[in-house]
Amino acid sequence: MSARGWSYRYVGPVELKAAVRPGSGGCRISSAAEFGGWIAGRSAAELAEPFTFVVGTDGVLRLAPRRSEHVACADGAMVFSAGEIGFVREADRWAVSEVSNQSTGYCPDVTSWPAVARALDAVGFGRPSGFTHEVVFRWCPGCQEHNIVREDDFVCVFCGSDLPETWNVDPTV
Repeated sequence: MSARGWSYRYVGPVELKAAVRPGSGGCRISSAAEFGGWIAGRSAAELAEPFTFVVGTDGVLRLAPRRSEHVACADGAMVFSAGEIGFVREADRWAVSEVSNQSTGYCPDVTSWPAVARALDAVGFGRPSGFTHEVVFRWCPGCQEHNIVREDDFVCVFCGSDLPETWNVDPTV
């Protein structure tokens, strides 16, 4: 369960969710052996950039190539977190070199980190103590657009309205 106590539903473009084929989600990674098998099949070009990730409501990490849509990686389902993640080989194990909550389809709050940490710990990754790049998402009650808040400027980039200080991207929650 996420730190907020609920999961995130997809709030991005409906056509992207409609294109998701059941069973085509990202690779479930619940052990070091599963990750080893998956990472061995990645090209040098893929390894040079972060991957798309989600943590499903089962608490398991799913990975896909970077340009994959998060909603496809999640098989269209709700998630505890989503973003981008990079790995590096350290001595005897893989470690997370970078991880963010950058997913404009799910817009997870920065408080989703504990779900990510639990999923990474379950696999045995070395990891940072939090997101290495935090993205603050807000929904504008005025024009109803999703925003990324930059430099603590809680003002809608589309209409200039003030944005709430607390996460509000999914108005159904």
